[in-house]
Amino acid sequence: MNANPNAAMVATLVSEASRAAILSVLLDGRFHPASELAYMAGIKPQTASFHLTKMVDANIVTVEKQGRHRYYGIQNHEVAQIMESLLSISPPVEIKSLKQASEDKSLRLARTCYDHLAGNLGVQLTDSLIKMGMICEENDHFTVTEKGEEFFTTLEIDLERIKKKRRSFSHKCLDWSERRYHLAGALGNALLERLLELHWVQRLPKTRAIKITPEGKKGLKETFFFDITNH
Repeated sequence: MNANPNAAMVATLVSEASRAAILSVLLDGRFHPASELAYMAGIKPQTASFHLTKMVDANIVTVEKQGRHRYYGIQNHEVAQIMESLLSISPPVEIKSLKQASEDKSLRLARTCYDHLAGNLGVQLTDSLIKMGMICEENDHFTVTEKGEEFFTTLEIDLERIKKKRRSFSHKCLDWSERRYHLAGALGNALLERLLELHWVQRLPKTRAIKITPEGKKGLKETFFFDITNH
């Protein structure tokens, strides 16, 4: 028998509204205490702890203990990719306030998808790398060209080192807001980390939205040949 009934168990866990909200928060790739996840998901701390325990048991969420404190994060990039795919086919959230509209705009412009860039910025970066001839689009992944190897070396991204990581190197991830693919995997993560090091982008507290700095806008235009605005 090839069917796996455990798939239904995982689907049930993810489909519950409060758990889906928690997982959406955890797509920022960071670890959070249960109280913070409860606040961001709009549920009681006891409810958040109940759902987190179930997701830890199902290997969807992982927990790190520091003294008496516990911090929760998504188990791995496969879980993050599934959540991003589900978001891409979900109806948009109804905007009911100016604050919610502002948050939605920021997430659509630039955000983290677990450990790589997503949103308009992530898609534009990927498109630019393709147009520049640095990567080629395949069925389910991107391939770095010879020209691209030189380019990433210039950016101080060690391709040989990240290729040794026990994970996908450069798979395609469907962007829920742009409805197009952006660069994910170890290479997508390395690119995000490099842009953070260059201070071209900055993480923001309590959100997975990413801020593009003034030097970042300049660097993106000079290096990747595109403009990005807070539209």
